[in-house]
Amino acid sequence: MLETIRKRIYVAIVVLIMLTGTLVVRLVSLQFGVDTDYFARLAESEHSTPREVFPPRGHIYDRNGVLLATTRLEYEIGVSPVFIVDREGTADALAAATKLPRDELLQTVSSPSSPYVLVQRPAPPETGQQLLAANLDGVSVVPIERRFYPHGTLAAQVVGFVGYDGLGYYGIEGFYDSELRGEASMDDESRIPFDVGQRSAPLSSTDLVLTIDSEIQYLTEQTLADAVASTGAEGGTILVIDPKTGDILAMASLPTFDPNQFYDAPDSILGNPAVSDQFEPGSIFKALTMAIALDQGVVAPDSTYVDNGVLEVGGREIYNWDRASHGVTTMTDLLGKSLNVGAATLSVTAGPTRFYAGLEAFGIGHPTGVDLQGEAPGQLRRPGDPEWHDSDLATNSFGQGVAVTPLQMAVSISAIANRGLMMQPHVVYQRSNEEGEMVAAQPSALGRAISVQTAENLSEMMAQAVEREASPALVPGYRIAGKTGTAEIPVPGGYHPEQTIATFVGFGPVDDPQFVILIKLDIPKTSRWGSETAAPVFSGFVQRLVVLMEIPPDDLRQNIAFSQQVGG
Repeated sequence: MLETIRKRIYVAIVVLIMLTGTLVVRLVSLQFGVDTDYFARLAESEHSTPREVFPPRGHIYDRNGVLLATTRLEYEIGVSPVFIVDREGTADALAAATKLPRDELLQTVSSPSSPYVLVQRPAPPETGQQLLAANLDGVSVVPIERRFYPHGTLAAQVVGFVGYDGLGYYGIEGFYDSELRGEASMDDESRIPFDVGQRSAPLSSTDLVLTIDSEIQYLTEQTLADAVASTGAEGGTILVIDPKTGDILAMASLPTFDPNQFYDAPDSILGNPAVSDQFEPGSIFKALTMAIALDQGVVAPDSTYVDNGVLEVGGREIYNWDRASHGVTTMTDLLGKSLNVGAATLSVTAGPTRFYAGLEAFGIGHPTGVDLQGEAPGQLRRPGDPEWHDSDLATNSFGQGVAVTPLQMAVSISAIANRGLMMQPHVVYQRSNEEGEMVAAQPSALGRAISVQTAENLSEMMAQAVEREASPALVPGYRIAGKTGTAEIPVPGGYHPEQTIATFVGFGPVDDPQFVILIKLDIPKTSRWGSETAAPVFSGFVQRLVVLMEIPPDDLRQNIAFSQQVGG
């Protein structure tokens, strides 16, 4: 028995000696043999993996150089518990840097079954730099590029946001994503992805300057927030456009979000309702119906009709909003009193061919082509479409059975303010070229919607209508052209009996329009009527806007113009 044990020990010793010798020979071969280059390449590949690296994403500014979007260096903090020896000390250091609960961090670093646990993303620069200096075993501190919006919610729905995947979503970030990102190059991932300091050389990403004026945008957002609060509305939109250039000076909607924390916002509010939400416009649409009737020669500014309070079209009876008849009525009073029967009389007299051709000329049923992601085209049934009915000719005339976006409606009214010429709406004012120089975008026209004479006549009629009927929209010292609207909300089987969308659209000064403004309040509670909710908001807003835009009152402007004419 003892002899057998000795023999087994001798055999084991011999086997161990042979194995040790084999390992020594292999180690010498690896150190000095022909395989050295192979293993060097393998090691290098483990530490340097080629990947796409983009230049710093382009900045976004407002028209006055206010920074709206930039990129800054932040960090992703993670731990590999299996490599952590001093768990107590590591948890203390992480808690001091990240301000996260120490007990939770201790639990995280004490779970060796987890190969990697994300602790914080994004972490601010100071946190990442503090942990890099600490050089903790098992703690990874990875630099990441993150979009930063210095003014938070300001113009958030215009600008959009950049996701964790580095792609732009919605607004400018989405529409101009490829230009803002620039062209990728191949590099190894050991490099920090970008330099947050001064740019010293031209880059392939593009900087953008917007038509948005931050001061006007702030006033617009403040006005909308106050209007929603005072009327109990569920939300709303305000747009400000320069009718002569198509520049969008301000665009605000509620509810909104902070693009720095886009992940906390529900998907339903990440888009831009001004360009993506469609609604039946109601009576503000009567301005377009009147424009078409005047331009087609169906009526003249001094024409009249007899309003009997009801009109039957295509088997459907059309009534005025007040269910009253108004007798002999002028075209201006038709607008001021917002008479459905009058609008339907105009469209029926024009006939479907001329009426729908006129709406096409105003761009109804088509996207405006604005440079923002997510624009909807609106909806317009036309003769020949399966869903079109003869009664649509009447109901479309006062904004029922047709859908528009707030921008689409504002742009069409802009054509009236701009002597009949409808300009392409746009949000980018300038962009950088390959040399880093800023190149201005040139205004362009979508087409002529109506003649110059029609536009001038209708502008005067709309101004008189405001002066006669919509006194809450009046602005002391300035003549304003405008139209109120109270749109019913479609529901299955008809329209909601109580809820409405209250609107006012106007422009001024009438003799030289500098702005077109659309006010839209969704389901106001204090009153269902646009004249009692949206119109007063318009007046208060314009009184502050003319100060920001430095537009003198009418009498002062006319005196200046007369002096210049005499002096010339």
